[in-house]
Amino acid sequence: MAGGWSRDGAVHEQIEDSIQDELKRVQAMQPRGESLTHCLECGEPIPEKRRELVPGVKFCIECQQERDADAAQRGGINRRGSKDSQLR
Repeated sequence: MAGGWSRDGAVHEQIEDSIQDELKRVQAMQPRGESLTHCLECGEPIPEKRRELVPGVKFCIECQQERDADAAQRGGINRRGSKDSQLR
């Protein structure tokens, strides 16, 4: 079903692209490599249990929470560009 000037399947493609973008963003945020013993942000020691449970961890819990809160404030991509979606 096409909507307006768009071709058949365009809305579905937009949804799929949005999902793929979000998956890439989340995967890029996942820690990789060797866990650090001290936080990159504040220099505080990272507890051993955290290093075991989160392989590749680079930040202490407090700094990670701040980073997560900052990332949550970032808005998503408005692929449609409609007035309604811009007002949210």
